[in-house]
Amino acid sequence: MKRFTLLFLVLAAAGVVRADKAIVLCAGSRSHGRGDHEFRAGCLLLADAINRLPGYRATVVSNGWPADVSVLKSAAAILLYADGGDGHPAIKPERLKLLDELAAQGVGIGTAHYGVEVPKGDPGLAMLRWTGGYFETFWSVNPHWTAEFKQLPTHAITRGVQPFAINDEWYYHMRFAPDMKGVTPILSAVAPKETLNRPDGPHSGNPWVRASVAKGEPQPLLWAFERDNGGRGFGFTGGHFHKNWADENFRKVTLNALVWIAKGEVPARGIESTFTAEALAANLDPK
Repeated sequence: MKRFTLLFLVLAAAGVVRADKAIVLCAGSRSHGRGDHEFRAGCLLLADAINRLPGYRATVVSNGWPADVSVLKSAAAILLYADGGDGHPAIKPERLKLLDELAAQGVGIGTAHYGVEVPKGDPGLAMLRWTGGYFETFWSVNPHWTAEFKQLPTHAITRGVQPFAINDEWYYHMRFAPDMKGVTPILSAVAPKETLNRPDGPHSGNPWVRASVAKGEPQPLLWAFERDNGGRGFGFTGGHFHKNWADENFRKVTLNALVWIAKGEVPARGIESTFTAEALAANLDPK
């Protein structure tokens, strides 16, 4: 066994053997009604697609955070797809510290749906360091609406993705890094005025977002982030409805983003994936 291990290390050092890129998907605990916030089922679908790619190994962690954090320490990329706010799984001081250390080493960090929201202060500043943007209460909003993605920028994350429209709880008007440094909007849409029908509150309205919508400004709903140290991150505000993973473009742009933050090469046609209706209905949380 020692001889085999030594041979493997020698070959790996020579570039003959390469370890798979590990992507860890942290799926939040049960939340909302059936078919909504199906974090674990959504992560399992994404992981299945990633595990079909040569050179990648995806692991799904349930309940928001691993019992053994060594799985994170060996990751090339980490996705946080879970409830946010005060219940966000990453905001405990020791977890912020760990993710900061991993980000400093170049580990990619992505967030999806409610996972983009963290409290202001240390968690918000950390999210800006990791992903370049986050949902800030009394600044960002979270209405349900049909976003139309009519034009896509040229980027590895958009490879193979066609213009599409889909209804979701699209959070928008994120708090981004100053001057959008390192941030590239990937999916952007103009929010209709109807998205501001609710009274002002921590997750709705506010003068700044009303002014932005009145101007017809495109709202970044998925963005890519490149850190000064070469590390990567992304934020994706969609993912409320589990059924949306059946949409090829919705699924592909997310898979592309995961491979990109792991510093993998996204194919020219993007990450292809298919699954059955039975697979989509599998692994839903008991609610």
